[in-house]
Amino acid sequence: MGREDQVEEREVLDSIFADEITDISETEYRISIPLDIPDDESEPPVMLLTVRYPDEYPDKAPFLELAAPQNASPHQFLNIADDKAQLLQGLQATIEENLGMAMVFTLVSALKDAAEQLVLERRDAAIRAHEEKVLAAEREENKKFDGTPVNRETFLKWRESFLQEIEEARLREEEEKAAEMKKARIKEPVKLTGRQLWERGLATNQDEGDEDEIPTEDVQKLTVQDS
Repeated sequence: MGREDQVEEREVLDSIFADEITDISETEYRISIPLDIPDDESEPPVMLLTVRYPDEYPDKAPFLELAAPQNASPHQFLNIADDKAQLLQGLQATIEENLGMAMVFTLVSALKDAAEQLVLERRDAAIRAHEEKVLAAEREENKKFDGTPVNRETFLKWRESFLQEIEEARLREEEEKAAEMKKARIKEPVKLTGRQLWERGLATNQDEGDEDEIPTEDVQKLTVQDS
């Protein structure tokens, strides 16, 4: 019954994977498995699964080998040479569940899903790492513009400093005004009238023509009275 089961399964697989299956011998064949990666603009990765039946198949697990096509372009998130052990190991539970039954189609489907999931997880991790790197750079840049957090203590400290600056500015302004006024008084002395000059004993002949000058007879009278 084992060999009959193998032949029957092989015929079914030929109808499913008409363009992907290649015979190696009566009990061995290779299936090409292209992966479907959503939102992937690169060439989709392809795996080659080689299946060889032992005489006791399907009561015994088939021999499986996984490889990449020759001259295939490496994919950014899948290296079949490095990942095949992990992928084949992931099929063990499926094999055990299907012993005694034709299982190759189930194994191909499980292998395809696992590889696609691995690629998506790695791509998502790379995207998150890139986003975190960008965010870290933005946080570092934003530190240049970060201010001191405002609370009661920092506000009161700022208010005290602000009022002190205002007071210092007021005092500077007053000192500057006073200095300017002093300079103005020195440069432009007040002009005295004739009377003021006479009263201070500063009058000269040149000042006698001032309109405020005291007449001579008045001066004489003042002199007599003073005697």
